[in-house]
This record gives sequence, C-alpha cells and structure tokens, in this order.
Amino acid sequence: MRHSQRGITFIGWVVLLIPVAIIIFAVIRLVPIYLNYMAVAKALSQLASENKGESSTADALRNSLDKHFQVGYVEHPSAKEIDIHREDGHWTAIADYEEVAPLFADISLLVQFHKQVDIP
Repeated sequence: MRHSQRGITFIGWVVLLIPVAIIIFAVIRLVPIYLNYMAVAKALSQLASENKGESSTADALRNSLDKHFQVGYVEHPSAKEIDIHREDGHWTAIADYEEVAPLFADISLLVQFHKQVDIP
C-alpha cells in the first residue's frame, strides 16, 4: 500500500519563509523613514495653514518650519534644505529629498520623497 505525504517538509518551510523574512526585514527598515516623511508632510501642511493670507518672507516661513521640525523630531531634511520660493503671487514650499535604508551587505533601499505645499 502506498503512503502519500501530507503537509510540508522542513525544506519547503525554509524556501517559503526566507522571502517572507526578507520582506518583513525591509518593511522594518522602511517604517522609520516613512514616519519621518509623514512628520515632514504634517509640518508643511501646518506651515500652510498658519500663514494663510499673511504676507511673509522666505526667512520667516523657514523659521516657522524649523520650529515645526523641532516639535515633530524631524532630523532629515533640515528646514534649510526645503525650497521656499514665491510663485505666481503665493509662496510654495517643496520638500524634495532622498533617504537610504541599508538592507544587508551591499544592498540598500533608496526612497525618494516629494511634497509640495502652496501657501496662499
């Protein structure tokens, strides 16, 4: 009488779990980077809502943004790296930056962020 195999073998488990473990490790490395981006986006949105209808200078906006970055524990990018310029009669703040998350050995993940906020 033939006996058929039931279930999955140890080698099958290893082949199944290694890709899942690599993906979970990559997600763990990326979560702090995305949390930092969310803090940057929140600071830019707060900057826009605070300065509605006010005539400000680029330095005043940058100082206000720096305070938001300090409160939100944003380390990268700094407020000096945010492009704040006048465009079509209103101010525009653009956060355009990259972050690298080392994965293992010579493999890293590069994440590019771009957030633009118009300040009326």
